[in-house]
Amino acid sequence: MAVRRTKGPARHVALAYPVSVPWMALFVRGVTDYGQQHGGWSLTVSPPTLSWAGEQMLTLDSLRGWPGDGVIAALACRDEILAAKRLGKPLVNMSATLRETGFPRVRPDHAGMGRLAAEHLLDRGLRRLAYYGVEGLWFSQQRGGGFAEHARQAGVSCDVLEAPRNPKARQTWEQRLAPLTRWLQQLRPPVGLLAIQDYRARTVVDECRRLGLRVPHDVAVIGMDDDPTVCEFCTPTLSSVSRNGWRLGYETAALLDRLMDGLPPPAEDIVVPSDGIVARQSTDTVAVDDPHVAAAVHFIHDHAVEPFGVERVVRATAISRRQLEVRFRRVLGCTLHDYICRERIERAKRLLAGPERIKLQQIATACGFTTVERMRLVFKRFSGQTPLQYRLAELVKTTTWQP
Repeated sequence: MAVRRTKGPARHVALAYPVSVPWMALFVRGVTDYGQQHGGWSLTVSPPTLSWAGEQMLTLDSLRGWPGDGVIAALACRDEILAAKRLGKPLVNMSATLRETGFPRVRPDHAGMGRLAAEHLLDRGLRRLAYYGVEGLWFSQQRGGGFAEHARQAGVSCDVLEAPRNPKARQTWEQRLAPLTRWLQQLRPPVGLLAIQDYRARTVVDECRRLGLRVPHDVAVIGMDDDPTVCEFCTPTLSSVSRNGWRLGYETAALLDRLMDGLPPPAEDIVVPSDGIVARQSTDTVAVDDPHVAAAVHFIHDHAVEPFGVERVVRATAISRRQLEVRFRRVLGCTLHDYICRERIERAKRLLAGPERIKLQQIATACGFTTVERMRLVFKRFSGQTPLQYRLAELVKTTTWQP
């Protein structure tokens, strides 16, 4: 946790990392907010890496002779570590590719992020888990280790596939995906799968579709870092573990400020916990052994935007309403009607808490309610709040945190 200091001299800081990476917007905001509170920093940042347009990424070597005060960089290899030493300026490392670099570091709680992902999938009733990582990356080992350990503690199996870090340049797309394809075909549905980051998770979703595996009912997929460009434009939309970008940026700036003041670095990494799971459609399922209950649950999840009732769900199964109600109470501990309502409310909560201020009528329609009033009544019954009260409470949560 950063300690608030009095305002000091204006600093000039270089951020040698592509700010075009989506989650970096929150990171840069955290750095900027800290700088504004402590003397008014100026930032030198890396341009988009569009070499064909004459732009090149800001590197540590390119900063030789730069007259600034401190640097934030991602040290991912030996050459970058040597370049950081040659630079001779206070530097905070933001990369967890390597276990040790000799430079102070602020990083996400990668193992904790893995545990959160496992807990999210286990909460959906899944009893088979899988992790898709990349060999040789320390943060991949941390994420997968936290995920597998939480699975082990729950008595659940966890399959692991590690992709090569540097695939052969001459391999075709199919050749690169062949190990993933074979692995997915060997997994026994239903399974909950965590990928090392969102792009890999999206690749899993695409390959599942090609193989005829349903996401989320056969394979529930979750990524990491909550990259909205990947997650929101994936079909189905992709659940992810947020890396808490703003706080990472703020804590990184606070540590760099210490170093620029001549204070010694901490003995250990500063580890920032995730700010939670961003649940989307790719994990919107409940795994149950009863085939009739499973069929009903899948129907409810797949058609939640439609204004259906209990009878339509019953028609999607091969048993009577009475039998289905009995099985629902035994397996899920609630009535069929209550389960439908709860699913609609959970969807409404996600929309109400989102960054866009969607109108209540649009939310009601998107969650299968015939009117806003009907949504308000059901929402109040199951959450104890009205939709507007819930939205206000969520807004307060996201705007009042102070380091």
